[in-house]
Amino acid sequence: MNSTNFSALPKRLVTSLVLISLSAFVLFRMSAYYFGALVVLFVAAALFEFFTLLRETKMPSFRLFGVVMGVVVSMSVVLESGAIQSGDILFLVLGCLFLFIIQFFRHNNSEALVGISLTLFGILYVSWFLSFVIRIRFIPNGIFWVAFLLAVTKSADIGAYFVGTLFGRHPLIPHISPKKSVEGTLGGVVLSVVTALALKSYIPVAMSTAHVAAIGFLIGIVGQVGDLSESLMKRSCNAKDSSSLLPGMGGVLDAVDSILFTAPIFYLHLKIFLQL
Repeated sequence: MNSTNFSALPKRLVTSLVLISLSAFVLFRMSAYYFGALVVLFVAAALFEFFTLLRETKMPSFRLFGVVMGVVVSMSVVLESGAIQSGDILFLVLGCLFLFIIQFFRHNNSEALVGISLTLFGILYVSWFLSFVIRIRFIPNGIFWVAFLLAVTKSADIGAYFVGTLFGRHPLIPHISPKKSVEGTLGGVVLSVVTALALKSYIPVAMSTAHVAAIGFLIGIVGQVGDLSESLMKRSCNAKDSSSLLPGMGGVLDAVDSILFTAPIFYLHLKIFLQL
């Protein structure tokens, strides 16, 4: 048992309670457009943290352009009511175009490709991936599906945190995240499956127990890959957290990292397998 991991637990619990209360109020009590606006705010904050990490490690990028274009991409999804149309794709293409145009007027082109690539990656990784939460909100019974996604994804984080802290003995990938353990990973996946099954009776479409368990397993695995992916980026930038904005949790990017991959995969599952 590593008691030092619990030192920030009180702050983490308070921050989590505030975020859950805010998100739940907007999700359940307000329209899909207000929820979309909340997600856009998370996108803006997470993108700012991402590009700040790059700047602090002297990695080239276009921070202001990246944040603005990322907000435009996610906002276009809100304005299109979550439908798969051309707005977000158009702005991604335009973003790439304008990045090259901006670079044309810079005299130093030695790291042009790196700067353009990192900026586009940030927009895709944070803005476009997280915008799938908005798309889910606009589909039939979207309130439930968003709540299901967030509950099952965050269950993996909770399970990994507590099981890893109490029983973690075998490091998972120590050169990326020394504190993550095999036991914690297994605990996170198990809690994701348990949470998914606990919500089965509320699912608005017919689904077998095996199907629900498989979704919980998939989200649990993918969510932890998302968490490890952000840990890899922070390790590259020699940073412990993306920022100190959220007491006990780090930054907004730290809070949403596991959702960045689960949201698009869950959305595609809803569209392809459940035809929603």
